[in-house]
Amino acid sequence: MGTQQTPQGPVPRELGLEAPLTSSTWQQRLSTWSERVAGSIFLWPAILVLLALSIFPLLVSLYMSFARFQLVKGGFMLRFIGLANYRKLLVGSQKRHFLGVWADPHIIWWIVAAVIALLFLYSWIRLFRRGNVTPGQVFWHLLATLVVGVILWTTMHTITPGGRPGTFQVTLTYVGVGLTFQYLLGLGLAMLCAQPLPGRRFFRVVFLLPMMITPVGVAYLFRMLTDTNQGPFQPLWYALGLANFSWVNDPWGARAAVIIGDIWEWTPFMFIVLLAALESIPTDLTEAALVDGANRWQIFRYITWPHIRPVSATLILIRMIEAFKIVDLPNVLTNGGPGTASESMTLQAYIYWRSLDLGGSAAVAYLLLLTVTFVGLAYFNLIHRPATEGS
Repeated sequence: MGTQQTPQGPVPRELGLEAPLTSSTWQQRLSTWSERVAGSIFLWPAILVLLALSIFPLLVSLYMSFARFQLVKGGFMLRFIGLANYRKLLVGSQKRHFLGVWADPHIIWWIVAAVIALLFLYSWIRLFRRGNVTPGQVFWHLLATLVVGVILWTTMHTITPGGRPGTFQVTLTYVGVGLTFQYLLGLGLAMLCAQPLPGRRFFRVVFLLPMMITPVGVAYLFRMLTDTNQGPFQPLWYALGLANFSWVNDPWGARAAVIIGDIWEWTPFMFIVLLAALESIPTDLTEAALVDGANRWQIFRYITWPHIRPVSATLILIRMIEAFKIVDLPNVLTNGGPGTASESMTLQAYIYWRSLDLGGSAAVAYLLLLTVTFVGLAYFNLIHRPATEGS
């Protein structure tokens, strides 16, 4: 039988009698309560700041994408118009601006589409051959298939003779082409600087310099470099017979200038992260492989790549999300021209906002948000997650 000590002696617990609470007991309870409340007190200011600076503007801009901003006497008025801003971009007056001019795809694009379809068919076969397929895996794989299919379908109908890409396809071109070259160049430079070569520390610092320049500064730099009449490369352009050639007067020349500037600016980001990943690989594995007679390609395939693959997957995901928001280079370097040939979705939203079409600007911004979300989810579940699981 349990007992409880009281001033009158021990009292059985079964009698339901409790000892009076002492001051030390009250202090312990008060201390426990204050610790619980302190967490909320320190957490709520951060939550309120997040709501004020992130969630609230997100909800306001969502409403504005369904409204029309009008200046009236004494202020302004927001009139709800439903999906009119989205219809204007997808099927209305701004369709050519946003989705471009569509034409019948060239035979090469059909071949590319067939190859990509076979690759996805192979990925579906592998998915079901592994067994224990969950509905979630099927859903995410289907989402990835649909996202890639939509991107491929719109691209093959606009980047073809007779077609003209809109801001949606131009943004995808900036992301796809720029990201590919940034990763390959960054990986090559990282593997070069990871070798015991003389002067590698000097080149490590030199390769990081472009990342230290602001995007606007990079845009003005390349605007000067692409000037064939007054730029520093004027003698070279004259020697090549390109003295009167203007990058910004040719649609693909303007896009190429933006892509080259973006590659030059962001390759150091890839380089420094991949270099850190390469230097974290144990040297014992490489030395053992060399002793066993492995060549450089085998070392890269079976040792280097498995170690840097998870880092590469995350690195590409982070850079891809950032690349969708490109605005400085096309704005300063080409001003979105010629016409709207080099205009990105972010720049289109900015131009609409500058012309007080706040509803159209918000609609473009939300279409960009949906694009980044679906492409990011498709990439994560198609490439990123298998890479991290394989590690």
